[in-house]
Amino acid sequence: MLATELFGNKLKELRMEKGLSQRQLAELMMVSNSAIANWEVGKRLPDLAMLTRLAECLDVEPYLLLDELRQPGEVPNIILVEDAPIILRGLIRTVREELPEAEVRGFRTGAEALAYARENLVSVAFLDIELSGENGIELSRRLKEINGRTNVIFLTCHTEYTQEAIHNHCSGYIIKPLTPEKLHRELDNLRFPVRGLKQ
Repeated sequence: MLATELFGNKLKELRMEKGLSQRQLAELMMVSNSAIANWEVGKRLPDLAMLTRLAECLDVEPYLLLDELRQPGEVPNIILVEDAPIILRGLIRTVREELPEAEVRGFRTGAEALAYARENLVSVAFLDIELSGENGIELSRRLKEINGRTNVIFLTCHTEYTQEAIHNHCSGYIIKPLTPEKLHRELDNLRFPVRGLKQ
């Protein structure tokens, strides 16, 4: 069965559990009845922003819908956010060498990372905490608003943020430099296991 059909089946199941008709869900979502019908039969897929709204309207965690879109052989998406270009290049190289099965993207700003996350299912996000004019902890919250099952691993030179990171329910905390050993230690203990990622 195609991922679109699996998603449609799950959406229909959740809608019926909530006791909503397609028309009622369409009104809550502020979309047409045909949009809901097309999603449920697997003709079309909502974008990530719509997925988040669907989850809110159905009063479920977004991952219940997002997981249906992952194919068994799908390549996991990993992002790194670091504002120093030389460091970012080194981080990307290390992660790609250790995880050749993953799609690895690097970003210098939180805005770029968020734009990517709105269009792609991010499995793991490695975030520097002190970014130029930005706060990595706040960025992690915004990434998790898009997809609550994104594993956030802070990658920083600073130890004073560990308490705040724990309260933010991060998946890991690495003190730079990133080494293969540190990388695999955190990947072995992800909060949300990632299909297709050798851990």
